[in-house]
Amino acid sequence: MGKIFDIGFMIQSVPEILTALPLTLLLALISAVIGLVIALFVALIRYFNIRGLSQICQVYVSYIRGTPMLVQIMLVYFGIPLFLRALNVYLGTNFNINGVPRLVFAIIALGFNAGAYMSETIRSSLLAVDVGQLEAAYSVNMTVGQTLMRIVIPQAFSIAIPPLANTLVSLIKETSLVFTISIIDLMARAKIVGARGYRFFEIYVVVSIIYWVICTFISRLLAAAEKGSRKHERTINP
Repeated sequence: MGKIFDIGFMIQSVPEILTALPLTLLLALISAVIGLVIALFVALIRYFNIRGLSQICQVYVSYIRGTPMLVQIMLVYFGIPLFLRALNVYLGTNFNINGVPRLVFAIIALGFNAGAYMSETIRSSLLAVDVGQLEAAYSVNMTVGQTLMRIVIPQAFSIAIPPLANTLVSLIKETSLVFTISIIDLMARAKIVGARGYRFFEIYVVVSIIYWVICTFISRLLAAAEKGSRKHERTINP
């Protein structure tokens, strides 16, 4: 009878599972950058309440927040090839749809998901800046762009760091779903190793510890960044 819980198998599996770590981090990082760009545009559109676009952004945020991440990945994975096929037919082009890497679909899905959540964070941070500061900036003939870049965004960014850090940590964990479209990330590598030895519980313990260590490290890193961004703030004594 074999061992009920094989610690030796767990330890031996760690190096092989970690070979997928760079891909997981790359996925999360690129998706976070894309999400941040989307979030900034969406937040500014809603902050200035641009008619038409603001309503579209509201629907986008509501849809992403109201549907599971796995469903969004599937929609992107199966939907974009259909869209490209339709474009080929309409434009008479011959774009190789099968040549699009699966990684691209994963990054698009994760980026749009992160963008929706980050946009709410940035929008609330923009709204948290005192209106009096905007009025003071306009009173000295600063333009809207100058007011945003010099006064509003630096303060909003400082406020937004903790929730943005939470979104990044969530994004790292959500990359574990991309194995459903045959991307060999940490989770997929763990499943492959687990299947080889029929030791799934041990492998899931290992991969959970890896995710935990990574997320804890990044949380502390971003907490230090937040502390650094606030070092120039003055405290007001009562």
